[in-house]
Amino acid sequence: MLYEYAATTLEGEAKTGSIEASSVDIAINALQARDLVITDIKKSVKPGGSILERLSSFKFFNKVKHKDIVVLSRQLATLFEAKIAVTDSFRLLAEQASNAMLKESLTEIIEDIKGGSSLSLALSKHPDIFSVFYVNMIKSGEESGKLEEIFRSLADHLERSYELTSKTKNALIYPAFVVATFFIVMILMLTFVIPKLTSILTEVNQKIPFYTRILIGVSEFFKDFGIFLFIGAAIGGVFLWRYSKTERGSMAVSRFQTSFPFVGVLYSKFYLSRMTDNMETLLSSGVPAVKTLETTAEVVGNKVYRDILLTAVKEVNGGSSISEALSKYPEIPLMVVQMIKTGEETGKLSFMLKTLGKFYKKEVDNAVETLVSLIEPVMIVVLGGAVGILLISILGPIYNITAGV
Repeated sequence: MLYEYAATTLEGEAKTGSIEASSVDIAINALQARDLVITDIKKSVKPGGSILERLSSFKFFNKVKHKDIVVLSRQLATLFEAKIAVTDSFRLLAEQASNAMLKESLTEIIEDIKGGSSLSLALSKHPDIFSVFYVNMIKSGEESGKLEEIFRSLADHLERSYELTSKTKNALIYPAFVVATFFIVMILMLTFVIPKLTSILTEVNQKIPFYTRILIGVSEFFKDFGIFLFIGAAIGGVFLWRYSKTERGSMAVSRFQTSFPFVGVLYSKFYLSRMTDNMETLLSSGVPAVKTLETTAEVVGNKVYRDILLTAVKEVNGGSSISEALSKYPEIPLMVVQMIKTGEETGKLSFMLKTLGKFYKKEVDNAVETLVSLIEPVMIVVLGGAVGILLISILGPIYNITAGV
């Protein structure tokens, strides 16, 4: 891989150029060996490359998907079980990787390990691919000497997480698509189709029903000010997106997720399933309780539950039990608190968390099925009603005109 650099010599002379290396760290070491002080270094992008090659240099277009990490973890678990060395395992997977960003990261990890770095430290340099949860699991495996078991446990956990996330997203994509399509079609009809039909009504002196006049008014409004509504909606969308990235905005989105009618119940069970499953995986791998709570807080995916877990960390550090620390929050069901308390008292906390994880996974599955089965008839009634009102408001008066001719 080619890197462009700017540097100065020990005498202060400016130097620029390029260097071929498998990773940026190796490029830096090679330049420093030439007694150069690096001021800037970046990956070179060929100006004559194709559009796809240029786009692939941006992380947005070359992001490593969750599914890729699931497959990678399962492959690593298999290679480790076959007693393949760590560097050889990563080299084999780097050669097979179709994602350029993943391939590059695996190559850099190999170089870091060859340079004396631990596997967990090498992985931690790629937070966009390997989460805090992932790194802590690997670190636990290194400390306990059970890296092979940890990778197998990681693969199982990531597969469960991927399956749960995919099922939840897919359940919400269909109704969102139908509703979005309905609004787009309605706006197009109000803007382009209805004005042509209403021109027939306005050319005659027959009395127009009240509800038809309302529809005509709405149609004229969209026709005259539709572009301004679109611009306002776009600006509002950008504002909301940027607001959601702030601390307050993130909390507002998280609370909205778990409090919205029907969908909020699904999201709450989803985050509880993820929380208990992550905690069980970490604890059963030998990660201390406090570190387990901290790591789970970073990967749970919801600001509300993240803050609950981080507050619980402080209370556990102060001498409280996990069940006692979590019992103060209405977002944590009483059943979860009681089962964690039983696990703490009997020394089977991992087992209790595993049971909770399975329970809430089934609850999410049932909630998804219920939501989908309810959404379909509701949407049919709502869409049918809207189309019916549209037809009655316009075609009804037109029929009356033709009948009276």
